[in-house]
Amino acid sequence: MNEDKDILVEEIRELRKPTSRGTADILREPRHLSSELTPDEARGKMAAMTRRSFLLGGAAAAFGVLGWRWMSEETKYGLLRKTFELNERVAQTFYSPNRLATEFRRDQITDARTNGDIGMPAEFDATSWKLNVGGTAVSIDEIKAMPRTEMIIEFKCIEGWSTITHFAGVRFSDFAAKFAPNNDRRYVSLVTPDEQYYVGWDIEAIMHPQTLLAYEMNGMPLKPEHGAPLRLASPTKYGIKQIKRIGKIEFTNERPRDYWAEQGYDWYAGL
Repeated sequence: MNEDKDILVEEIRELRKPTSRGTADILREPRHLSSELTPDEARGKMAAMTRRSFLLGGAAAAFGVLGWRWMSEETKYGLLRKTFELNERVAQTFYSPNRLATEFRRDQITDARTNGDIGMPAEFDATSWKLNVGGTAVSIDEIKAMPRTEMIIEFKCIEGWSTITHFAGVRFSDFAAKFAPNNDRRYVSLVTPDEQYYVGWDIEAIMHPQTLLAYEMNGMPLKPEHGAPLRLASPTKYGIKQIKRIGKIEFTNERPRDYWAEQGYDWYAGL
C-alpha cells in the first residue's frame, strides 16, 4: 500500500513538470486523436456542438414546462411543500445565535414603507391595549421598563423590496426570560388582537439576539400603520413573519398556524 502511495506521489510530481506527458498518459487511459482539422472544419464542428446543446437544452426546458402543466395541483403543492421543508432543514442546520445580520449606520436609514394591514382595523384603541402572554396581561409600560435594545437592519419583504430601518424595543429572549421562565416549548405563536393575522416561529429563531419586540421605528413611537403599540422585528425573517400589533403570545409544542403559510407560502420564511 505504501509503495502504491509513493508511486502516486511521483506521478503527481511528474504532472507538475513543464514537459509533463499529461494525465491520459500517466493514468494509461485509452485515447483517440482525430486527424488535424483546418480552422473552418474546427469552427463547423463547434457550431454543430453548440446547436446540439441548444436543441437539447430547449427540449429539456420544454419538457419541464409541459410536465409541470400536466401535473395535478395536488402534486405541484406536494413538490413545493417538500422544497420548503428542505429549505427549512438547511436553514436550521446552519442557524447559530452567534451569527448576526449586518447592521447599518444612521445615515443609511431609508424611508419607511407601509405594507400589509391584515389584523389592524382602523378603530383600534391603543390606550387600552394589553399583551396576553399565556393568560397574563402585560402593559406597554412594563415592556418599556425592560432593557432597551436598538438595531439598524435591513427589513426585507417577500415581494422583493427592502428598507434600512431603525428599530428599538426589547429582545424577545429577554422578554421570554421574564414572562415565560423555564420555558421548554419548541414554538411560539403570535396573534393580532382581532386574531385575523397570526404567525408561528420556531423557538431558536425567535430567541435570536436580533429579534425584537419593537415599540419604536426610525426614532419615533410606532405608528398605527407600522404596528403600534408593539410589533416583531428581525433581520433573520421576511416581513410576513414580523407581525404587527401583537395581541397574544403563546409558547407551544405544536407547530402554530401561520397566515401566509396557509396561503401556500413558506412557513419558515427565513433569510
